Amino acid sequence: MKNRSPRTPSNRQIRVGEMLRHTIANILERHTLINDDLRDISIIVTEVDASPDLKNAKVYVTRLGGGDMGSVISGLNKIKSFLRREIAKTIHLKFTPDLKFFEDKTFDEANHINELLSKPEVLRDLVKE
Repeated sequence: MKNRSPRTPSNRQIRVGEMLRHTIANILERHTLINDDLRDISIIVTEVDASPDLKNAKVYVTRLGGGDMGSVISGLNKIKSFLRREIAKTIHLKFTPDLKFFEDKTFDEANHINELLSKPEVLRDLVKE
């Protein structure tokens, strides 16, 4: 058996994470959610990290068009029992993972890097003479 680093997810974790990501995205797209924090907001599920025992999952989301993510994360955490029930109907696992929602800041970081790269002093250093 291979000696795995604790940070390296197994193939099963990756597969389950992807199944969860697609399922949660479909649920959020299909249902008009009752929670006021989520009404009329397009939510993108960017990544789901399943724990090694598959009993917990970190769900990273962002809001299409940006905006306040605090209320979105709060709203998603309020409806996580509903989401777990819907997931259990779709994905057949021994345990339906407990979900914890987090803001995905990857796009913000990418925009910050693009802004830095477009500054005149940086562009000057990047251009070959």
